[in-house]
Amino acid sequence: MKIHTLSLLLILTAFWLLNSGLFKPLIFMMAAVSIGLVLFISARMKIIDEESQPVHLTRRVPGYYLWLLKELFVSNAQVVSTIWKGSAGLQPAMATIPMNAMSDMGKVIYANSISLTPGTVTTEVTDNSITVHALDKSSIAAIASGELEERVRKLD
Repeated sequence: MKIHTLSLLLILTAFWLLNSGLFKPLIFMMAAVSIGLVLFISARMKIIDEESQPVHLTRRVPGYYLWLLKELFVSNAQVVSTIWKGSAGLQPAMATIPMNAMSDMGKVIYANSISLTPGTVTTEVTDNSITVHALDKSSIAAIASGELEERVRKLD
């Protein structure tokens, strides 16, 4: 069994058990049938690969999530501060920021991390740049500093 198939099996099993909350033989049997069917169909469609199951990221993801969680709290505080200041505190900005070559997965993680952070939204991703809208110019400057891109590059 390939590592990607095994990874999908473990994720689906954990997801099923966490959502069902019941540990009875009938539930386990239904889980096995459902998961087996999903694995069979996925294998027939040839969609179980490194992109759908990025096993190589497993070790680095927790550290990235902890850093991103910290950034979410900081960004939330910044957005609240901007709102309290009223319209005088708003300095909306939109910028296209150059991006070094990274994989498609890295670009998706980068763009989603920006959009997940309150006060910023990724509007366009190209091969070598990303366009971001932010509530204030300091958020654009923080993204342009390259720390997020560097963390995503280490993750990818």
